[in-house]
Amino acid sequence: MRRSWLLPLFGLVAAVELVGVALDSTALQWLAKPLLAPVLLAYLWAHRRRVDAVAVGLVAATAGDVALLLPGDTAFLAGMGFFLVTQIAFITAFVRYRRARGVAWAGYLLAWAGANALLWGMLGPLRLPVLGYSLALCLMAAAATGVSARVAAGGALFLVSDLLIGVDAAGVDLPGRGLLVMTTYCAALLLITTGWVAAARPATGPQPPPAGTLLAWPGRTGAS
Repeated sequence: MRRSWLLPLFGLVAAVELVGVALDSTALQWLAKPLLAPVLLAYLWAHRRRVDAVAVGLVAATAGDVALLLPGDTAFLAGMGFFLVTQIAFITAFVRYRRARGVAWAGYLLAWAGANALLWGMLGPLRLPVLGYSLALCLMAAAATGVSARVAAGGALFLVSDLLIGVDAAGVDLPGRGLLVMTTYCAALLLITTGWVAAARPATGPQPPPAGTLLAWPGRTGAS
């Protein structure tokens, strides 16, 4: 498949998923949700032609999406575990690319502490799993700010999406929560993947020679 079709295909799959959520159609959600991350994985592969940590994160996200389609606390915890792998993989990729500023780490850690303090008394047995996962999620969002504005926006939306899931796990019912969760999640995956492709794309055009060499360079030669 030509890579120019992959993003429109993702838009179609995301639209089917959102319709499925809006109509509470299990069939449509099973049809579309497991395809969200794989389509973006294909887009990533089409541009990068190698498996990197972001690709690993998308594979784990696929497993997490499938797990969260199943009912029950066990499936919920399994989904959280898969998405924990996603966050760790994204953190690894982002930190290796460029370190984020200290203010980003501090801000997201404060957000993590505040959100967990608010929800702690309502999460029951999910307290510790949510505490650990949300820490990885906030660290991912902070690390994303060091890559590009687009990846940073994706990291922030991923945080919003999972915060809405955490609010639901705490027993707080928000109108339209499911649609908001999936809208922000789809946007997060799209922004992170396309932003990563753009940021990690090898530079094209002439590059300066290593320091100390006398190789010819446009506008300059080794002659004095």
